[in-house]
Amino acid sequence: MEAFFHGMILAFGLILPLGVQNVFVFSQGATQPHLVRALPASITASICDTVLILLAVFGLSIIVLQFEWLRVVLLTVGILFLFYMGYTIWRSAPATAKNSEALPVKKQILFALSVSLLNPHAILDTIGVIGTSALKYSGTEQMLFTAACILISWLWFLGLIIAGASIKKLDSSGKLMNIFNKCSAVFIWATALYLLSSLL
Repeated sequence: MEAFFHGMILAFGLILPLGVQNVFVFSQGATQPHLVRALPASITASICDTVLILLAVFGLSIIVLQFEWLRVVLLTVGILFLFYMGYTIWRSAPATAKNSEALPVKKQILFALSVSLLNPHAILDTIGVIGTSALKYSGTEQMLFTAACILISWLWFLGLIIAGASIKKLDSSGKLMNIFNKCSAVFIWATALYLLSSLL
């Protein structure tokens, strides 16, 4: 069970920081009229994380870490996307119970795919940290480690939409969500600048 608990702690540590993927899933919980309507964002983000974790554990980390140009391409695309996302979140109106622009299912899925698969932090954390950590284990232990990482991902994104829905009920004026949006945008820009400095 050591491998399982190691996977849980590692995955929780990686997924906990506020990032573009978390912001989007949380915002869907806050903007959708019913919690069930926010499930497409949560499920899509969870599936993307599951795929990335499986790819990392089963060898993709070795490939990406060997090719510098691939790392540069991933970072460049991701940095541009993060700057755009920060701008979008900064300009977005806070969601309230009366004023909530709920995304339809297709847009939720497409947006969740983009924030999950064009997010360099998610990709590099998954491949660089989870992938290399998994090398410590083999057989059943590796499967337990992988399962724990995936389980945390699913529980976390489900928890985010529940938290978003709860905040919306408590924050009828939208002031708290407005502060959250501004802080999220600043964090995302800071992340982009940090990645840009590492690229240069």
